Amino acid sequence: MQRLPDTSLTAALASGGREHFGWGVDRHMKADIFDALNQNTRATGNFKKPPKFEPWPRPKPGRNKTGEPKQGRRASVADIYKRVTARR
Repeated sequence: MQRLPDTSLTAALASGGREHFGWGVDRHMKADIFDALNQNTRATGNFKKPPKFEPWPRPKPGRNKTGEPKQGRRASVADIYKRVTARR
């Protein structure tokens, strides 16, 4: 998987699923900056009771049925092709 953009569907499927599609380094950095600005506003604001800011929604890391992170072998090109071409 060399030379593929980090926002490609192949990279997304290797990262954990279709919900990772379009989430490249730039998008993760923008979400981190959004969260940092909210935390800075909360920390430096003159509030009697600081508001609760929701973090930017991000894709969840891959999980198996027990709720633990996925373990096992890496996804092969054949496995990724099966996921891309699967009908839903």
